[in-house]
Amino acid sequence: MTQAAALPAAEHNDDTRRAIGCFLLAIFLFAGMDTLIKYLSGGYPVAQLMFARSLVALVLVGGISLARGGWGGMRTRRPFAHVFRSLAGLLSMGCFFYAFKHLPLAEVYVLSFAGPLFITALSMPLLGEPVGWRRWAAVLVGFGGVVVMARPEADAPLLPIFVGVAAAFFYALAMIAVRGLSRTESNTAIVVYLLLTTTVVSGVAAIPDWVQPGGFDLGLMLLVGTLGGAAQVLMTQAFRLGRAAVVAPFEYTGMIWATLLGFLVFGDVPTPTVLAGAGIIIASGLYILYRETLRRGG
Repeated sequence: MTQAAALPAAEHNDDTRRAIGCFLLAIFLFAGMDTLIKYLSGGYPVAQLMFARSLVALVLVGGISLARGGWGGMRTRRPFAHVFRSLAGLLSMGCFFYAFKHLPLAEVYVLSFAGPLFITALSMPLLGEPVGWRRWAAVLVGFGGVVVMARPEADAPLLPIFVGVAAAFFYALAMIAVRGLSRTESNTAIVVYLLLTTTVVSGVAAIPDWVQPGGFDLGLMLLVGTLGGAAQVLMTQAFRLGRAAVVAPFEYTGMIWATLLGFLVFGDVPTPTVLAGAGIIIASGLYILYRETLRRGG
């Protein structure tokens, strides 16, 4: 191989390493954000925390998106599709915030890993994408992992678990809507309309139960939005630099951070059933990703 021919490969490897680095940092920042949300949820309503997170993200991520795409990127021919995507995203965020308030971080992360399973299951009826029997089997096994984690015992907090599963379901609906929107809409429109919706709706919902934060807590709320916005930018950059099949599996490192931060900050230790459920769900998700990569020839 000549030196000239080797150069593109080296550049590709550099891009892949940068993509993985951006994604790992994004996952770490999201874990930090989720830890702060759980900490603040003891004294503030879920809607108020959603508003703080959405408003700061709107300023940061929305500002960057508009700077790159311009106001022309806000034009849309499918307003109702944006409404559906935004409402699904709003419900997903609300359910996740509720689950963070009532469950250990690691358990919520395990439930969030059901998102790709829902995406696979819903791709055929909503997008008309073929789903082979192997991926259907992986979906069923993955949901079996959720049942293992839920450990239906008399004293188990089942409502937060069901809400966490609902969060993953609404997340899947939002991602499927993004797939459809991305065929005709700009990234700017998809991002900004979502953040506008979550900011306005959560702000209105927060008014009746608003709790005036002190200076320290206000700083933490601003940090929540900043971490979330920075993580979103890093994640977007990661998928711009590297293939999804290479980058996406690193999402499961979030379980490491959730377990560590949950133990250090809240003293939570994952139970064997949670770890077993996590293993089943993660294995199912990785297999679905593998089959998707084969199907697309990537």
